Amino acid sequence: MLHKGAAEFIDRLEPLWLALHEHHRSVQPGFAYFSDERSWELRRSCYRRWILEEDSFILLAERHSRAVAYAFVEIRSGPDDTWVTGSRMAELQTLSVAPAERGNGIGTLLLDQVDEELRRLGIGDLIIGTLAANADAQRLYRRRGLRPVLVQYARFAADTEKH
Repeated sequence: MLHKGAAEFIDRLEPLWLALHEHHRSVQPGFAYFSDERSWELRRSCYRRWILEEDSFILLAERHSRAVAYAFVEIRSGPDDTWVTGSRMAELQTLSVAPAERGNGIGTLLLDQVDEELRRLGIGDLIIGTLAANADAQRLYRRRGLRPVLVQYARFAADTEKH
């Protein structure tokens, strides 16, 4: 069952965020990652800030009253300064599916519902980021008609101190 909500869902997202955090570490090793506790503290703070934007939302998927996946969508003002966009844009900040539920179509169901909600809001522009090494996510987004538009490079001091 899918539910749409906002701030009232944030505290239920921690286990799913931590599963995604672990997935990030396994897909893109070789970087210094925050501890689970610190990562959730920082992400939770972002969620609280983003949800204040008008129409930002969370879609929560449950099975037997247990949260198994979620999508967090931030709605922000446009237009973009480079690409022609509308006056409001959406960014999928998080898509997380519990490890035991991956491959069952829940991610696709969430993305379908994100698209439906954006249509309802009159928003046609959607940005989704993914780790450079996350080929599975990239395939999923390409199948949905999204195209890569930006590649980011980073140098993290914590990583250079380790090597």
